[in-house]
Amino acid sequence: EEQLVESGGGLVQAGGSLRLSCAASGFTLDDYAISWFRQAPGKEREGVSCIATRDGATSYADSVKGRFTISSDKAKNTVYLQMDSLKPEDTAVYSCAALYRGFHEGSYYCADYGFRYDAWGQGTQVTVSS
Repeated sequence: EEQLVESGGGLVQAGGSLRLSCAASGFTLDDYAISWFRQAPGKEREGVSCIATRDGATSYADSVKGRFTISSDKAKNTVYLQMDSLKPEDTAVYSCAALYRGFHEGSYYCADYGFRYDAWGQGTQVTVSS
């Protein structure tokens, strides 16, 4: 059974940094695309970033491009989201999700956050104060 556990959230001042972790168990990262989502109170869930580790494909939402960096450590079966230059509007619950990939290139799975994901983590709160 695929399981994901996020950690690393917290309270930070605007301009600060946080690194979120998404620890995967029950599956190998290379067989999946891993995406980070966030949801702020009263707003729809937003896809933030994606990585397909088998071929290194990544993608970012326009709202975080240039500030957030997604990476992975296959030995630890963990995906990270480095968040720099944080803004108050980045405040949200951040969750990671796993999508089993088939035969397409990784960029295919990271081009759209609307896929039906196979597993979700419980989420971690990120609060950015002004």
